[in-house]
Amino acid sequence: MAFDIQMIKEVYRNVAERVDAAREITGKPLTLAEKILYSHLWDGNPNKAFVRGKDYVDFAPDRIACQDATAQMALLQFMQAGKNKVAVPTTVHCDHLIQAKVGAGKDLQNALNTSNEVFNFLESVSNKYGIGFWKPGAGIIHQVVLENYAFPGGMMIGTDSHTVNAGGLGMVAIGVGGADAVDVMAGMPWELKFPKLIGVKLTGKLSGWTSPKDVILKVADILTVKGGTGAIVEYFGPGATAMSCTGKGTICNMGAEIGATTSTFGYDETMERYLRATERADVADAANEVKEYLTADPEVYTNPEQYFDQVIEINLSELGPLLNGPFTPDLSTEVGKDMTAKATENEWPLQVEWGLIGSCTNSSYEDLSRASSIAQQALDKGLETKAEFGINPGSEKVRYTAERDGILEIFEKLDAKIFTNACGPCIGQWARYEDPKNAPKNSIVHSFNRNFAKRADGNPNTHAFVASPELVAAIAISGRLDFNPMTDSLINKNGEEVMLDEPTGWELPPKGFEVKDNGYLAPEEDGSHVQVNVDPSSERLELLTPFVPIGSEIKGAKLLIKAHGKCTTDHISMAGPWLRYRGHLDNISNNCLIGAVNAYNMQTNFVKSQIDGEYDAVPKTQRAYKEAGIPTIVVGDHNYGEGSSREHAAMEPRHLGVVAVLVKSFARIHETNLKKQGMLGLTFVNESDYDLIQEDDTFNFLDLNEFTPGKPLTIEAVHADGTKDIIMTNHTYNVGQIEWFNEGSALNLIKKQNA
Repeated sequence: MAFDIQMIKEVYRNVAERVDAAREITGKPLTLAEKILYSHLWDGNPNKAFVRGKDYVDFAPDRIACQDATAQMALLQFMQAGKNKVAVPTTVHCDHLIQAKVGAGKDLQNALNTSNEVFNFLESVSNKYGIGFWKPGAGIIHQVVLENYAFPGGMMIGTDSHTVNAGGLGMVAIGVGGADAVDVMAGMPWELKFPKLIGVKLTGKLSGWTSPKDVILKVADILTVKGGTGAIVEYFGPGATAMSCTGKGTICNMGAEIGATTSTFGYDETMERYLRATERADVADAANEVKEYLTADPEVYTNPEQYFDQVIEINLSELGPLLNGPFTPDLSTEVGKDMTAKATENEWPLQVEWGLIGSCTNSSYEDLSRASSIAQQALDKGLETKAEFGINPGSEKVRYTAERDGILEIFEKLDAKIFTNACGPCIGQWARYEDPKNAPKNSIVHSFNRNFAKRADGNPNTHAFVASPELVAAIAISGRLDFNPMTDSLINKNGEEVMLDEPTGWELPPKGFEVKDNGYLAPEEDGSHVQVNVDPSSERLELLTPFVPIGSEIKGAKLLIKAHGKCTTDHISMAGPWLRYRGHLDNISNNCLIGAVNAYNMQTNFVKSQIDGEYDAVPKTQRAYKEAGIPTIVVGDHNYGEGSSREHAAMEPRHLGVVAVLVKSFARIHETNLKKQGMLGLTFVNESDYDLIQEDDTFNFLDLNEFTPGKPLTIEAVHADGTKDIIMTNHTYNVGQIEWFNEGSALNLIKKQNA
């Protein structure tokens, strides 16, 4: 039986009435995304049509998922909300704090030794507040959610940007900051601007070396890292229904890399097969009773241009395998000669040192089986692999089944390292180098989702390329970035010329899934007696102190940093070794903006202080401003805050005294996180005003006392020579979000309302 089956059945009991009402109110057929959104309104049945990209709407998500790195801050905030139990089903998954180094067993034990304080905290808080707890080693959050919790037509939020993976099972699943999750845990509505809709029609059929991964790599190439911002991407067409459920999950997972709010697919037979294979026949049976409400109305897919804001069509029969990267997930290259030319021109190392398979994107049984079919060919054809292999199974269920069926043994015969069922190299938890900053220039290929500089191993010289698991295996065997398995031969250890055959695999395990201990701990029915202790001297955990409101009088603010170019949440709050401090706001604030490039000297973590004129690290400089009572602002470029949902990227500047972030454009989640923490997130009315900002500027906010929805804010930039420029700024705050600002944070408002 599925988890929370009664909740799922309740969703299905209401869906027909609510979708029918929405169809009548809007006067048109509905997309799947619209059906899910309108059937999850906080007020119940729809009574008005919402304007896409404009109206803020209150929703009632069905469930919440948190990974251990973000759960710490989310639960520290929830502990202040004055509630005895979470209001909706919630889970915590321990997958981020496990470093990949030696192999699964030793790496997991090392994580238990070094992070036991954090794991114990998360387990006790989960037990106290009615939260399901998945132990370290149980699996990667998004694969575990797909196997256990995702259901067609549902809505969930998660404190990780790749929560969108659950769209592979027909959900609207959205990544959020911890403060958003706290709202829902506390029984309050969750607010989202009603998304725009992008339709992707998939025609033809995947075959040969082309995989679902190549679909999203192509979409990223088309839309770029910000082309999906503010939109839900809905996939449809014969190519979509023919694709496996976990393949759909891969596509939805990497929707985060185009900035999409989420991505989803309509309910079909592949989803039903997956539900039944993962022991959720009860969900499949319930979904079948309302299946017409779990996909778009037929007219939508027949004439998509009439119902989506943008439509893309991809013929899968014409799509070939792709490699995206380095340093950005939307730079796409076809395998073979195109890569040879591009790598040579850009001086990308053609020799590949590692091939990494897994992460939340591509760690299903199907992924491992297809990659292992290539690895088996290397063994059969006498090939010696030129690169090292690393494998991260997505869950203990996948790992146990793959081991039973001999899949992992194939990789092990090629000396692959089987890492823990955890994120590992995908999020920087990879102990590859003793001194990453001074490590050599090199190339790696992986089936992960992100490939920002330093993302995997901390080495700024690692050129990471994203590909399907089967292509990763082929390239790792060849050792060449420009290897094309469809046309290129290899020389085996006997001096013979051989070619790799097309990959094969199983959508689902032929003998079914099996697991002895899936790693789940259910909470006590009444956890009121459970004690949650945080040692005041801990360097890992720190109880939160409420933020003080910034107020409507910001005068004499100084520039902390003007960030040049791409500034992701990895640049603002790095992961890797810094994950250690995710539960201690003051300690982790020592990584605040250390990866951002200073536009005035093109260096990282080296900014000028207007107190003494000296250059120093960003956190040290900002702490001096805070001690002196001087407010500061951060200035940035386009898509500021791209990437992970980590709210630390908003909480750290707030904690250290930054009052406003002024940029050309924001990534959705980060802008919301800034609002939740009671900060100003502003955009230039004229993007060229970015160039007016000078290193020694002082800023006066002239009309913040008139802060209202839709009204631009005026900032006076006073330059060192006494001249001034007026900077007009836009914002997207509504009445409720302005109240967050006035109270100091959204959490302060929750506490006030629950007092």
